[in-house]
Formats: sequence, structure tokens, C-alpha cells
Amino acid sequence: MSQPKSANITHQEACVTRVQREARLGQRGATVWLTGLSASGKSTVARLVDQALHQRGKHSCVLDGDNIRFGLNRDLGFSPEDRNENIRRIGEVAKLFAQTGTIALTAFISPYRGDRDRNRAINAEGDFIEVFLDCALDVCEKRDPRGLYAKARAGQIPEFTGVSAPYEAPKSPEIVLHTDREDEVGSAAQVVAYLEENGYLRAPSE
Repeated sequence: MSQPKSANITHQEACVTRVQREARLGQRGATVWLTGLSASGKSTVARLVDQALHQRGKHSCVLDGDNIRFGLNRDLGFSPEDRNENIRRIGEVAKLFAQTGTIALTAFISPYRGDRDRNRAINAEGDFIEVFLDCALDVCEKRDPRGLYAKARAGQIPEFTGVSAPYEAPKSPEIVLHTDREDEVGSAAQVVAYLEENGYLRAPSE
């Protein structure tokens, strides 16, 4: 893990502890990291999980790949180096949300296994839940809602994951969703069920 460039900095502890925040919210904070090819359903599933948690009175947020590139990561492109930095920044932001008791849902292709593993490593045990949307490339291409695969095949988009850049599937994700043969509502329900069964939807003191 790289060290900050600034030397004269000190980590400041919060006056309100994580345990206190989680007790107030009645849940455990976590990063739910959705990864998969473009058009595998990441953003849709993340939004459906967010909606389901809201309906239960839980506190969550969605960090979406495209939305983040309009603001926080607007200075980054799609080179391997920029992809690495894009995922590093999001991992740090999601960690901050989790530490306040929020369930942060991230929807990013995040093609490199090493980048995802580094984000797992900065979190406490159980704070990082990797969700692999396992969807066949040909199915993603057929969906292609924004025509990105077609543009990549035509050489108009360089370094496009699955076409001219690699995707490294997770080896041991907490959840695998087969979004090429199950609907998005069912996929979202599986994520909510995992959170329920593993104690994330109740305060740690319960």
C-alpha cells in the first residue's frame, strides 16, 4: 500500500464512534463492490438493492462508475494506470461511507483483480463484500444499451474491457450473480438476502 506524499499529517479520530453510528442506524456499514463487464447489470442491480434497503428503512448509497467520472474522477481516462487510480479513489470513498455505518454500493467494471484486492485489504474484516456479475460477453454485447461494444469493435473506443482490454474475474467473491440467465430483480434480492443473513441489516450490538 502506497504512503501519502505529505509527511506532516496525523490521523484524526471521530468524536462519534462507528459503533455509535451503527447503533443509531440499526445496521452495519459495508462496501458492496459490484464488478463485471459493461452491460452485465451492475448499475441496475445496485440501484435495486439501494431501493430495497431504503424501503426497509436502511441507509445506503450508490457510487456509480459513470457518475463518479463526471466529478471526483473527471481527470482520469481509461489507461491501466488511470483505471487503477479510479478504483483506488472509489475504494477509499466507499470505506469512509462504511465507517459511518452506511452500506455503500459500488458499480464499477473494475477489471483488475489486484485493484479489487487492494480495496479489500484497506477494509476491516467483513467490511468488503465482492459481488461478481457473471454475464457472458456475447450477452453483454447483445444488450449494449449505449452502443459501446459496437464502437469498441469498430476501433472507436480504445482499451475497452472485454474487447481490447482484459477483465480478470474474481476468484473468491462473496456473491456470484448470473445476470445472463436471471433477472435483475432476482439478482438484487440475492444481495439483500446476503446482507440480511450475515447481520448487516441490524446493529452489531443486537
